[in-house]
Amino acid sequence: MEKMEKKEKIILTGDRPTGQLHVGHYVGSLRRRVELQNSGEYDKIFIMIADAQALTDNADNPEKVRQNIIEVALDYLACGLDPEKSTLLIQSQIPELCELSFYYMNLVTVSRLQRNPTVKSEIQMRNFETSIPVGFFTYPISQAADITAFHATTVPVGEDQMPMLEQTKEIVHKFNSVYGETLTDPSILLPDNKACMRLPGIDGKAKMSKSLNNCIYLADSADDVKKKIMSMFTDPGHLRVQDPGKVEGNPVFMYLEAFSTQEHFERYLPEYANLQELEDHYARGGLGDVKVKKFLNNVMQEVLEPIRNRRKEFAKDIPAIYEILKKGSEKAEAEAAITLSQVKRAMKINYFEDAALIQEQAKKYAAEQ
Repeated sequence: MEKMEKKEKIILTGDRPTGQLHVGHYVGSLRRRVELQNSGEYDKIFIMIADAQALTDNADNPEKVRQNIIEVALDYLACGLDPEKSTLLIQSQIPELCELSFYYMNLVTVSRLQRNPTVKSEIQMRNFETSIPVGFFTYPISQAADITAFHATTVPVGEDQMPMLEQTKEIVHKFNSVYGETLTDPSILLPDNKACMRLPGIDGKAKMSKSLNNCIYLADSADDVKKKIMSMFTDPGHLRVQDPGKVEGNPVFMYLEAFSTQEHFERYLPEYANLQELEDHYARGGLGDVKVKKFLNNVMQEVLEPIRNRRKEFAKDIPAIYEILKKGSEKAEAEAAITLSQVKRAMKINYFEDAALIQEQAKKYAAEQ
């Protein structure tokens, strides 16, 4: 295919608009996206606000999804995603994605979808065991459409999304084996810092989640960030300052691993050379939780303040944000339309564009006259 011969490096990634984005999103994907965007290594970058996917488990609350489109867009721009370098789009505005999903459904069995670990855990989390919406059950197929529509070569996601990408790769291989080389086989790009792969909630739960109300949001005020950090779950056995503390699985130290740098120690905690020294002191006893949390607060405020300030600036012109999303969606649809045309040609359902077919049929019936 002409598209594939170019061997462009293309990124596709995104988020569901079910609320404001939090620091877990930032270290897990947003920060990396900005780095990749500014690296100059990629020919095209598509960042999707996955509203159609959000509706698979929010069908009865469309207003929630509608209102959060702008929240996610503001977080994107505030973190440094640049519409001149990255295409910001809204999933539902690309009708080609639905058509691709429909064709891919024929390549996946129900039992294979049931085995998808991400789908299984999400179904349990949402109590869908007895009545799973079909749209939600098939969203791995929808994700495959999102990725392949733009011939994405690279998909930066968290570790929990690996089963989804594996399913996409299976669909790509199946399609290409049946219909000929058409779709691009994508690669996963995981966060390079293990602590960033699955940042826990401030309550110590395994995952930061809007529904559990255990998030620090990118849009939180400085006071809210401080309150949340000072109330964070730590080692329940670390009752007195002199007690040895547990570092492993301690959310405060996991956040420090994800966010702190050498410069932060030099500025805010110069008595420690690095995080390892701080962890060693905590582990042997003699270091209180309050001191560690105060340091974490300094680190987080330094990281979040410029994001918060940029967000406020962008929020002064909301119509301009919608215009960015409109232009990005139009650009993305043009790309997806090319892929859909390639897919329909490969599947031999491009009847009106196939002049040879029309001629062949005309000759056949003319001969019978």
